Amino acid sequence: MELFFCNAIDDNPVMLGPDESWHLSKVLRLRVGDAVAVTDGHGGFGTGEIMDINPKAALIRLKEVRQAYNQRPYSLHIAIAPTKNIDRLEWFLEKATEIGIAAISPIRCQRSERKDVRIDRLEKVVMAAVKQSLQAYLPQIHPMESLSKFLESNPAGQRFACITHQTPEDGLQFLARPGGRVVIVIGPEGDFTEDEINLLVQHGYRGCSLGPNRLRTETAGLAACHTIALINQVRTNA
Repeated sequence: MELFFCNAIDDNPVMLGPDESWHLSKVLRLRVGDAVAVTDGHGGFGTGEIMDINPKAALIRLKEVRQAYNQRPYSLHIAIAPTKNIDRLEWFLEKATEIGIAAISPIRCQRSERKDVRIDRLEKVVMAAVKQSLQAYLPQIHPMESLSKFLESNPAGQRFACITHQTPEDGLQFLARPGGRVVIVIGPEGDFTEDEINLLVQHGYRGCSLGPNRLRTETAGLAACHTIALINQVRTNA
């Protein structure tokens, strides 16, 4: 079943916007009566069938609507230094969205190889991943900013920074608690500088390890995302 974004899931029938209507009619070439799903990206999820096909405003007749659809028991926010090769960052965004993430903040560090990103391009990657994984929550992508600016924004939650040379006892799987908000900061492949580590500590971030191997930035981001998801699955169901 194909999933489409809509502005208001409380309407019935639901009208899709121009981009989604074009994709439905011209790319997927769906027909009247075909079963589809829609989401508002804020937890609303509905299933129904195509009522009318218009390349600018397709109509979906809903048969069932659910709120807080498959809502996770935690909220994960990852701040990450974008890789020089943007394809690797997009790969991380796609996979992290599929696993489960609430927000992503691209950050500039002293050793960063990339100083800016196209947020609109990253948003398209995330939207496609939400559709592929049939989710109802669209992760938020914040504008790129310096590490210091991000820390000044003071995001709430358990705070961790993935730093090399941590001991096995500092494994994220041992430190993080299930549920609630979690904020994880991941630096560039040259790692954080000593000044940046001190700044992270001053803002309440605890250094953590993702294992004994040296990981690429995007791999570290995905490992952190999966670790938090697994902690919540195992300990919540225990």
